[in-house]
Amino acid sequence: MEENYKLAKWLSGEMTEQELAAFKADPDFALYEKIKNHSATLEITSFDEQKMFSKIMNAPKKQVKTVSLTQHWMFRVAAVLVIGLGLFFTYKNFETSSEFAQNGSRTSFLLPDQSEVVLNSGSEINYRKWGWDSRRSLELQGEAYFKVAKGKTFVVNTPLGKVSVLGTQFNVKQRDNRFDVSCYEGKVKINYNNTELIITKGMRVAFKDGKSLDIPQSKVEKPEWLSNEMVFYQSDLKSIVSEFERHFNVTLELKITDSNQLFTGTIPCKNIDIALQVLSLSYHLKPVKVTKNKIILTAVNAQK
Repeated sequence: MEENYKLAKWLSGEMTEQELAAFKADPDFALYEKIKNHSATLEITSFDEQKMFSKIMNAPKKQVKTVSLTQHWMFRVAAVLVIGLGLFFTYKNFETSSEFAQNGSRTSFLLPDQSEVVLNSGSEINYRKWGWDSRRSLELQGEAYFKVAKGKTFVVNTPLGKVSVLGTQFNVKQRDNRFDVSCYEGKVKINYNNTELIITKGMRVAFKDGKSLDIPQSKVEKPEWLSNEMVFYQSDLKSIVSEFERHFNVTLELKITDSNQLFTGTIPCKNIDIALQVLSLSYHLKPVKVTKNKIILTAVNAQK
């Protein structure tokens, strides 16, 4: 720091004679002298302040691009939403769709090809929308009426058997160990155990415990249950009671010892009291309402 101060003082000519003599005795004085002499020959271009100011002011302005932090954040949110929605709709297409009719109700719906389905009480259908047009197949538990749009083969799978059709109208019923199929239009191919058969309009088939049942052919245009009638062919009391429970959403408790008698006939089911009366007369029963939704059926000869 001291050396710099001396150098500055010498260059400005402010040293005393004594200081100058001491400075010249410095071993580096010859170098300082050479630098001073060389600097004196340099020429500095004059600076035009006004000209430089005008040049800066008249220069074309480049547009500065400003990115709002808020806008940047919103773009990220929008991208996440688009990806999320894409994944959601992909999942919705691949996942299994389900339709269910609770006890005491029915459910009508359309499949992706506009085929019409009516589910009877206590029934369920599962299917996949993805690739439906090339593979029209669904799973049925219970009973359903189908009005199938024309197209490729339409398959209804049940725990007891499989039904294959093209464009047609038919009814499939699978309850416990019994499997019923009725055709109202077109042709229906049925696979049950190792048996394959084709039925046409007006034909019905039924199987129970692996055996074929002899039932009359149909003369109606659609299933009777769509008109609030329960039709039974060689049905035991236990299965009839189960159908009552599903249709009316009630609990029927049987208190009888012998119920092996088979029933064939039609029971109107718009009104539970009338339906119970028909059932009671057929099996010599007496219905007793315990609560609004629970009824006990006892044999008439057991009443005191």
